[in-house]
Amino acid sequence: MTGTTHTGSCLCGKVRYAFAGDPLLVAVCHCRHCQRQSGSAFSLVLAVSDAAYSQQGETRVFADTGESGQAVLRHFCENCGSPIVSIAEAIPGLTLIKGGTLDDPGRWTPSLEAYCGSGLPWIPAVASERHARSNIGE
Repeated sequence: MTGTTHTGSCLCGKVRYAFAGDPLLVAVCHCRHCQRQSGSAFSLVLAVSDAAYSQQGETRVFADTGESGQAVLRHFCENCGSPIVSIAEAIPGLTLIKGGTLDDPGRWTPSLEAYCGSGLPWIPAVASERHARSNIGE
């Protein structure tokens, strides 16, 4: 990995990860799947290239299906259940890191919001670029 390295972990610390450089995208996802996986109103995700991401510790995988009909592999710590990353077939070559697991989660501000159509009505807009559904292929 080259450039500044950023790190994060699950709640119990059994899964640690790092990525080099800045994320390619920082977004808020309001889809029902992210809401359910996070147990919250939305999920903060950082897209990094697969090559920039490294991980220590094992994750379990829940094979989900995205709106595209393609697989979304949701990796989580088998010990504490923290969601770590998602790998979406619809966007090959990218790892979507769950922002709440970062050691410094406030470093980047989201530049866009996706699936605002299923966002909770009391959540104010976070980013100026907002999409009712996915920002991929709209």
